[in-house]
Amino acid sequence: MIYKSIDALAPIEKLVSEAGEALSDNSRIESDDGQLNEALGLAGGVGAGGAVGFAALYFGGTVGLSAAGISSGLAAAGALIGGGMAAGIGVIAAPAVVLGVGGYTLISRRNIKKLIHRKEMLMQEIMRKQNAVAEQLQAESARNNDRASYLTRLNTLLQQAIVDLRIDLDEAKSA
Repeated sequence: MIYKSIDALAPIEKLVSEAGEALSDNSRIESDDGQLNEALGLAGGVGAGGAVGFAALYFGGTVGLSAAGISSGLAAAGALIGGGMAAGIGVIAAPAVVLGVGGYTLISRRNIKKLIHRKEMLMQEIMRKQNAVAEQLQAESARNNDRASYLTRLNTLLQQAIVDLRIDLDEAKSA
């Protein structure tokens, strides 16, 4: 699954918003969002070459948790009971075990249903925007080269977002 939570859909929602802005402003040739502009730039190179997920393009420069951060956090938690990193794993995991798997499962199922519904709604919206962008692209290609280039890159991101969401939705339906 590519988008594991509703919060993880934020880049897709930004893309939908950008497509709306692009459709309403015929002079728009780039995004106001720096991260989305980077993804649009990468989409220009990827569009003809191969398939890279929208999330990979959007988050390409983002670094996750560092090993040092995880190690120090586990060591600090372990120190609470007089142990080290290994004991820290137990300290951090204990509350989750105490709360019980049953409650988690109930909440998880509800959240998964909400996530699937949100993905389906986003998929419909992206498909509408992608069709509209493709129509504007055909109209603009002869008139404004910068605008046509921007719309082509935006169209590439929209198409890849559709692919990514289809993967997630197909996976959710088969589970």
